[in-house]
Amino acid sequence: MKAVRAAIGSMIEATEAELNGFLAKAERKTFARKALLSQPGKVANEVFFIEQGIVRVTITDLNGVEHTTHFALENQFIADYRSFLLQQKAVYALQALEQTRAIILPRSAIDWGYEHLKEGEKLGRTIAEYYFNYLDTRIEYLYTKSPKERYDQIGEIFPNIHNRVPQHMIASYLGITPVHLSRLKKQGQSASE
Repeated sequence: MKAVRAAIGSMIEATEAELNGFLAKAERKTFARKALLSQPGKVANEVFFIEQGIVRVTITDLNGVEHTTHFALENQFIADYRSFLLQQKAVYALQALEQTRAIILPRSAIDWGYEHLKEGEKLGRTIAEYYFNYLDTRIEYLYTKSPKERYDQIGEIFPNIHNRVPQHMIASYLGITPVHLSRLKKQGQSASE
């Protein structure tokens, strides 16, 4: 659990005893490709820290069309945060896109952290701020950037994404069709030649 310790250590100061107490409630689990970590209709009671692998977050619209809203890579925390925080049924699905090893932090671990980590509140706030900033930037880009600009930036946001995620999922994330994504890729290839 070195990676999660390092991630927490980059956000707050915590003693070894505090981290041991916090992580004693966590478990490591490997999810098969396409496995759901969290699913719509159920209350999310875990936060996941991705040690290895990639997870995509999806929502299904009123017409039954699935949309990719987010990807989580190594060394990131991910959950259906609204469901987790408000104890409401989830609307998002979290799906492993490749074999994914995660540290599962159940609600009891999070509650313990808020109560016993000296900077537990800061840890929660820092993760929430990161996610808020990510989502706010994502919304901004959807409305103020062209599909080409969004395509050019996805590799910066999610390194190596083009080699790890099917193109139709990337197109969904960008808010374009797979055909449009193919055109953007061809434009990029011809511009670099």
